[in-house]
Amino acid sequence: MMNGDPVSREKEKNGALIDVGNGTLKPRVEKKKLVKNVISEELEVLWDDGYGTDSVKDYLDAAKEIIKPDGGPPRWFCPVDCGCPLKGSPTLLFLPGIDGLGLGLILHHKPLGKAFEVRCLHIPVYDRTPFEGLVKFVEETVRREHASSPEKPIYLVGDSFGGCLALAVAARNPTIDLILILSNPATSFGRSQLQPLFPILKAIPDELHGAVPYLLSYVMGDPIKMAMVNIENRLPPRIKLEQLSNNLPALLPRLSVMSDIIPKDTLLWKLKLLKSASAYANSRLHAVKAEVLVLASGKDNMLPSEDEAKRLNNSLQNCIVRNFKDNGHTLLLEEGISLLTIIKGTCKYRRSRKLDSVADFLPPSRQEFKYAFDQVVGLLRVASSSVMLSTLEDGKIVKGLAGVPNEGPVLLVGYHMLLGFELYSLVEEFLREKNIMVHGIAHPEIFLGRLENSSNEFGMTDWLKVMGAVPVAARNLFKLLSTKSHVLLYPGGAREALHYKGEEYKLFWPEQQEFVRMAARFGATIVPFGAVGEDDIADLVLDYKDLMSIPVINDYVRELARDTVNIRDETRGEVANQALFFPGLLPKVPGRFYYLFGKPIQTKGREVSLKDKENANELYLHIKSQVERCLDYLLKKREEDPYRNIIDRTAYRAVYGDEVPTFKLD
Repeated sequence: MMNGDPVSREKEKNGALIDVGNGTLKPRVEKKKLVKNVISEELEVLWDDGYGTDSVKDYLDAAKEIIKPDGGPPRWFCPVDCGCPLKGSPTLLFLPGIDGLGLGLILHHKPLGKAFEVRCLHIPVYDRTPFEGLVKFVEETVRREHASSPEKPIYLVGDSFGGCLALAVAARNPTIDLILILSNPATSFGRSQLQPLFPILKAIPDELHGAVPYLLSYVMGDPIKMAMVNIENRLPPRIKLEQLSNNLPALLPRLSVMSDIIPKDTLLWKLKLLKSASAYANSRLHAVKAEVLVLASGKDNMLPSEDEAKRLNNSLQNCIVRNFKDNGHTLLLEEGISLLTIIKGTCKYRRSRKLDSVADFLPPSRQEFKYAFDQVVGLLRVASSSVMLSTLEDGKIVKGLAGVPNEGPVLLVGYHMLLGFELYSLVEEFLREKNIMVHGIAHPEIFLGRLENSSNEFGMTDWLKVMGAVPVAARNLFKLLSTKSHVLLYPGGAREALHYKGEEYKLFWPEQQEFVRMAARFGATIVPFGAVGEDDIADLVLDYKDLMSIPVINDYVRELARDTVNIRDETRGEVANQALFFPGLLPKVPGRFYYLFGKPIQTKGREVSLKDKENANELYLHIKSQVERCLDYLLKKREEDPYRNIIDRTAYRAVYGDEVPTFKLD
């Protein structure tokens, strides 16, 4: 219990935490505010997730208080920074690494606290509970949670040693719906790079032990990446360096607390605990039925985490891996991506037994928006310098998205550029200008993991999911329209996005009116649009036909096509050809992307008339003709743009520093 614990008293004095007497620390809030937060059912688009406001300095400062001995056993606490979660949120139990503090998620408390009921396991410095005892302690909590909410999953986030603990609990409880997130799990402890040094630790004199935690802190994590946590990526290099030079000196003196977190006797005990934990977990991997997400660091100097991730991926029944090549062992305390972002991008966030891509979606935060469009697709965004145009009700074309209705449901129907190049600027501009989340209806292969690169890094397909993509399915379109969402639909699908040479800006739509009657059912507004510019970014040099004529490569393409989910009946024309492949592209000096959203088409009040196939087909063909009209308009008008070339745009920005203009509108 934490009654009388210095952390409880200090935090209560500051109005931050209160000790409820059962080992749980909870936020001190006004009753009215608590009720308002608890009944909240959804997050706003571009909400502030707070990621980056805390750093390792906060971890070390909090450690000074929580390590003060109280003679108590292991216990759970709820971080005050987590606040109150959304209604119906699942429980997340954090299982700490070798430090045992339970503070390892301190950088992630604020974002996680919106989506989960977060509880952290604290193992006091001088506690000597054996591994089996810790397993039973966590297991009892898991079983109580399951009994109280049997339809909800329970998340176990295990850091290093905590990864072994999570696997052990999962192996003993195969019928409970568990989702395991393992950060550099210590199941590879027997192959640690530091194994030859462990016997030496026993022989080090007590007076020299104070230096050991310092050494371990450098082995376990990268101080530079720790100091970079709260520094904005978009800042100029000079300012970033200046902030780093301030953060690093402030961090290093705080490392002295490490000798109190892991005194000599505790360190020797923890090494024995790691050995038994690794053996216990490895002997029971076959019994783990839970979903598992392994996060592995490429610069882990303590454990061979990348190799271990591959082994676990092959050994566990339901496991995926994400590698972080530039991070060290203390991945969750270093600069990078929020853990909540990783959970969302790997489709691991759900609030019931089965994932619902619409109901379980959490909108992107402001921090995710900045990272995605600055760091992930920033180069393409700057190079393409997109021009957005829309059409008002009176037919006038204006710059910006004023012609697209703010109120949903809205169905954006248009042309799919090569490899979907147009997606990123489109989604970004709706978020930036209108604060509207556009949900793209995407090919199911994006969600099955077969399109991931061999490095298994958190990449583009993961970010598409974070930014609202949902698998193409009638039920998902139904749910999105029923919730008055803005939906992005490409009738041409993969056939347009992977078109052949000479087919740019040609529509490959199916004969059936797949979306018209669904839109009419909900009175959705249909907005046809065109987007051009793929031929100003790259030349298509190897298409499907070319690749199929190359030995070895054609076998790879056939294998990929054989495993691909077919979303349309192959008897329905060329658009049913959904063979997936990666075309050969030759980059060009970048031109510009242009978008035109046509005049909105109302379906409200037309549900009865559009049940008739002829009427629905007439509207379908009208929408298609409007998309072609938008494409023709843009292809013609871009020739009049004096800043179509990136060199001209760069020169303009250097002189004026303003938004680069484009052609004159009619």
